[in-house]
Amino acid sequence: MAIMINTDSPPRSAIKTSLAPAAIGPYSQGVLVGSTLYCSGQIAIDPKTGHLIDCGVVGQTERVLENLGAVLSAAGMDYKHVVSCTLYMVDMSDYAQVNEVYARYFSETPPGRAAVAVASLPRGALIEISCVAVR
Repeated sequence: MAIMINTDSPPRSAIKTSLAPAAIGPYSQGVLVGSTLYCSGQIAIDPKTGHLIDCGVVGQTERVLENLGAVLSAAGMDYKHVVSCTLYMVDMSDYAQVNEVYARYFSETPPGRAAVAVASLPRGALIEISCVAVR
C-alpha cells in the first residue's frame, strides 16, 4: 500500500500593520497560512512612539492585547478567532492581574492558553503574548 503525501503548501503571507509595533528582529508581526494566523509575540511597545510603555503589568497587558488586536484586524480577524495564546511573564505573582485584563478581551469561549515564567523579556517588558487564530 502506497502512502500519498501532499507536498503542496498552502499560500502563506506576512501580515504587517502600522497599528502594531514594527518587528524588532527578523520576523513578521503575523504569518497567515491558509485560514490560520500565527501572531508573533507582542510586548507593550506603543506603535506610535516605538517605546515600551512603563505603566505596570496591567497597562502593559492592555497594550500587548491591543497590539495583538491590530495584527488580528490586519488579517481580517479579531479576538473571537483566537484559538490559542501563550503568555510569557517575568513575575508569576502578576498572574491574577494579567487574568483580569485578559478576561476583558477573551470573555466568550476563551482560547486555549499556556502561561510561562521567564527570566526576562526584550526591552525589559513584564509580559509578552503570542497567539494563533483561525478564520
